[in-house]
Amino acid sequence: MRPGPYERHGELLHDVARALAAGECRRPFTEATGQDAADAGMRSTRTAGKVFRSLLGRPFELGQPGALGRVRTESSPYGVALGISYPRCDPEELVAAAGRAAAGWRAAGTYQRAGLAVEILRRLNTRSHELALAVHHTTGQPLHASFRAAGPRAQDRALEAVAQALTESERVPADLHWESAERGGGPLALRGTCTLVPRGVSLLVGCPDFPLWNGYPGLFAGLVTGNPVVVAPHPRSVLPLAITVLVARQVLAEAGHDPNVVTLAVAEPERRVHRRLATDPAVRIVDFTGSARFADWLEQHARQATVFANRTGLNTVVVDSTDDYRGLVRGLALSSCLCNGTVRTTPQNILVPERGFRTDEGPKTLRDLGADLGDAVDRLLGHPARAARVLGAITADEVRDALTEAARYGPVLHASGPVVHPEQALADLRSPLLVRLRASDERIYTREWPGLVSFLVGTDSTSHSLALLRRTLARHGALHASVHSTDPLVLAAAETAALDAGVHLVENLDDLPADPSSARAEPPCAGAHFITGRFRVVRSRRHAPATAPVPAPDRPTVTARNPAATAELLDV
Repeated sequence: MRPGPYERHGELLHDVARALAAGECRRPFTEATGQDAADAGMRSTRTAGKVFRSLLGRPFELGQPGALGRVRTESSPYGVALGISYPRCDPEELVAAAGRAAAGWRAAGTYQRAGLAVEILRRLNTRSHELALAVHHTTGQPLHASFRAAGPRAQDRALEAVAQALTESERVPADLHWESAERGGGPLALRGTCTLVPRGVSLLVGCPDFPLWNGYPGLFAGLVTGNPVVVAPHPRSVLPLAITVLVARQVLAEAGHDPNVVTLAVAEPERRVHRRLATDPAVRIVDFTGSARFADWLEQHARQATVFANRTGLNTVVVDSTDDYRGLVRGLALSSCLCNGTVRTTPQNILVPERGFRTDEGPKTLRDLGADLGDAVDRLLGHPARAARVLGAITADEVRDALTEAARYGPVLHASGPVVHPEQALADLRSPLLVRLRASDERIYTREWPGLVSFLVGTDSTSHSLALLRRTLARHGALHASVHSTDPLVLAAAETAALDAGVHLVENLDDLPADPSSARAEPPCAGAHFITGRFRVVRSRRHAPATAPVPAPDRPTVTARNPAATAELLDV
């Protein structure tokens, strides 16, 4: 008899879970390179290119309910005519179909759901180069960066979410036994069961720049905890998530499940499908990574749902002192340029004392840092092929408008200008803009700016910089903050500010974890609530049969419904 999905993938899942518990890194998809990747079924770049081209100019079929027509919302910044049309489905019908699929998906149990999630990832892994092309031509990212953000590294990130969801689910005991002293009589023996109950339909709101890297953790955590997922991509970047949904539906159907456990919701921007879905009473979970403005809207209006919102906010760097000045400058230059400033750790505000700061090359002024940073950007982008690998192509008018507007607010230390792509004449590449501001210009640098805009902000002192860091993080949030200092007291103060705001902190690294390939990037589900917020535990109690042995109260027994998993449950 052919083993089921959990039997095939259970050992891998528990290896990843053990690595997560130990704070170690286990990346099975990333580590399978070359012939190992080919043996695992990964298509070659040539085959992936043929498959990608076969999608162009054609309808993308999913077989979903509630189809009202077809819609095209994407265009390639590299001049490739995509012309892919997607089914535009009634949002209410998609949610209703997901609701109908929920009972069967819940009944499948955690182990089968986790095994099927890994099978989906395994099949996505075979299409990694195809997914990279989809990300490349919809987000504008350089091709090698697209592979990192859409291929094995993104799949490993999702696998971690699956493993953590399985671990948290296993913490819920299936069977309970206890005694309760009864007044005027002997002990009352009781038995009970614990059932993990999914919250309901989940909505994944896609982001335009890293749709898979940011979307996979919520998608797979939702599936493993038993929640059907409606995937609503950003209109500019539909294809990567459409391929993901197609693969998931194929795996579900082959396993005998309703494929409407995963559906795709696409519509023209003016239809505001994300808002309609987010406020649907049947939607109980919303996942989103992106602007603080829309995250705030979700939390204010999607009151019926648990909202997991990861805000971009104001990524801030505090410069106090450094023993590697050249490394600091190189790291800031690269982080400012990478993928058009759309990566999670692109610095917007660089806080530096006006009086200057200490370095291994002697004292440096604010003007010195601005000039050296501009020179480092020019050197980095001086070679066209390298510039094309670093920058990527701009896809949004809001980025172009921001570059024009921000240049009006202060002295320009590095002007944004066009960069020629050596192979794609139609690609719009721009160098980053660096503007000098005063600390009093809060109305400017406390606004979230898209893309390639950074501000060098002069402060009265490092203490002033830390106060600004604390205030801006608390009010506006951020994905990352960074501090450069040789003073332990400054590092401790920055860490406290970051902890108070709940923001990831990077200390004295010459390169921020600025792209999805970095091993220093944040874990996908940093905190058990990312998983446990997706289900409830419902207990039922009853009298134990008179013949049933009842364990001593100080030694509770946990009995797994899946006998093969008993030892694992006892070890949790």
